[in-house]
Amino acid sequence: MLRSLTSEHADDAREVQEPEASQIALTWSGEPGRMEELTYGTLLDQADRAAAALTRLGVRAGDKVAVHLPLVPESVIATLACGRLDAIRSTLPVSLTVPELVARTRESEARVLITADAAFLDGAIRPVKARLDHALARVTSSGGSRDRTVLVVNRCARPVSWTPGRDRWWHEVLGEK
Repeated sequence: MLRSLTSEHADDAREVQEPEASQIALTWSGEPGRMEELTYGTLLDQADRAAAALTRLGVRAGDKVAVHLPLVPESVIATLACGRLDAIRSTLPVSLTVPELVARTRESEARVLITADAAFLDGAIRPVKARLDHALARVTSSGGSRDRTVLVVNRCARPVSWTPGRDRWWHEVLGEK
């Protein structure tokens, strides 16, 4: 009888603690006039899709995923996806210089990197992927790994350099089955 009471109590506690899928989990305010709200359901769905995409790209438990994103919702989604896979999220702040990115990218040994095309910082659009591209070119020219996938989050709708076979759009990869 005690077992039954304990499990019923656990179910009641879970109901109280688990938020409704339609409740707002994340509110993001970015560049002027841009705000996004993600519900718990949407956030968890996106994390599941990102985890599935990372799995298709070969990420397994203990692997590193380098995240070079500004403070955007996709950064949270990437973190949750890594947690679902027991992968290690390695942060590459967007403020790093190219030499710093070279060192951190080399150290991370990540086969998958997640970046943004650009970011709205200090009142202006700043390139993000371009800086990572320069760093990856230096890593590769010095004998570093060429077998990488770069997932690119489209945040600023502007032209972006592209390396076929390496670069993929985040939203397209998350949309694959």
